[in-house]
Amino acid sequence: MSQADASTQTGVLPANPYGHELGNVLRLSVAQALAGANSVVVYATGAIVGNTLAPSPTLATLPLSIFVVGMAVCTLPAGAIARRHGRRAAFLAGTGCGVLVGLLSALAVVLGSFWLFCAAMVFGGAYAAVVLSFRFAAADCAPPERRPRAMSAVMAGGVFAGVIGPQLVTYTMDLSPPFLFAATYLAQAAVAVVSALVLVGVRLPMPTAAEVAGGRPIGAIARQPRFVTAVVCGLVSYLLMNFIMTAAPLAMRLCGLSQEASNLGLQWHVIAMYGPSFFTGRLIARFGAPRMVAAGLALTAAAAAVGLMGVDVAHFWLSLILLGVGWNFGFLGASALVLECHHPDERTRVQSLNDFIVFGTMALGSFASGGLLATYGWDTVLWVSFAPLAVAVAALAVPSFARAGRTAG
Repeated sequence: MSQADASTQTGVLPANPYGHELGNVLRLSVAQALAGANSVVVYATGAIVGNTLAPSPTLATLPLSIFVVGMAVCTLPAGAIARRHGRRAAFLAGTGCGVLVGLLSALAVVLGSFWLFCAAMVFGGAYAAVVLSFRFAAADCAPPERRPRAMSAVMAGGVFAGVIGPQLVTYTMDLSPPFLFAATYLAQAAVAVVSALVLVGVRLPMPTAAEVAGGRPIGAIARQPRFVTAVVCGLVSYLLMNFIMTAAPLAMRLCGLSQEASNLGLQWHVIAMYGPSFFTGRLIARFGAPRMVAAGLALTAAAAAVGLMGVDVAHFWLSLILLGVGWNFGFLGASALVLECHHPDERTRVQSLNDFIVFGTMALGSFASGGLLATYGWDTVLWVSFAPLAVAVAALAVPSFARAGRTAG
């Protein structure tokens, strides 16, 4: 059997890692659209189901917090699978978790088991962690000068997730009375199966011996000023997006707004998260990642300010839209900085370390969000968000951190 035949059977293209750039990016974009609906469904329903099943109202957002913990806990194992067996193996393991979260969540709703629902969210978080690695896989598909655009193109698939997820909730939530959202979770599991079928066709090179070995000590990489900046900015961008979005659906309900209004608000939020990705890569290439991160942080601050102005539908929706665009600029800009912090043989270790720190810290914000909302109200959730923003701005303000064009040493 020739090397070409063998590579076709295994999904590996060792000769030219950029040979299937267009096809890989297209498949990853479609998978992002399908798999991204997982997170949308969880955020649209998790706090509501939690509020119904939880033994105490203060635990209503605990399932969403556990979802984020699942993202953090599973990031490093997913990176280890990708480093040893290739990214496609990690993708398929993630979609398997996507099927499990749907099936277990539906069962939890039928049984009325809050703790089973929480357990299901661990698998949902694992799925979400793998989905977020699609952006780095896209960068692997492209030569250095096109990597920001490749990442951006894959993230643009999330626009369709912003449509698929809320509509999935709207059209299925009442199909299994009296078990609200049970049919929604079954539909979510089916979408995960379709995503797996799309990912089977992704063609990426298998890890080299040098990549398996891992390169420089991780401590030496993590001490790089640019890596610190990338982590802090990515962490704050994602932390605040999750912090505010976790509380928003329940806050809307507590303010007397309808579930349909909440679903549409989340739909526009997710579209705002991913829609700018059609041009964010070009903006990063033109203006530099640090400036895009700064713009994202400013938009996030604007989102909190709008939320403090009122609690009608318009204020919630505008706040969620600004929050989504701010996340896109901040998170993609920070991800572009991460690409400058490692050698090729270190990429999966460094990328998974970055995501582990981001999601791990984000989990703390998710836990705090529900408690703050239940105890002090929506305005307090928004006021607290300004403190992490100040930290990220300080990191960007240090000249040695913000200097563009530096690569890993």
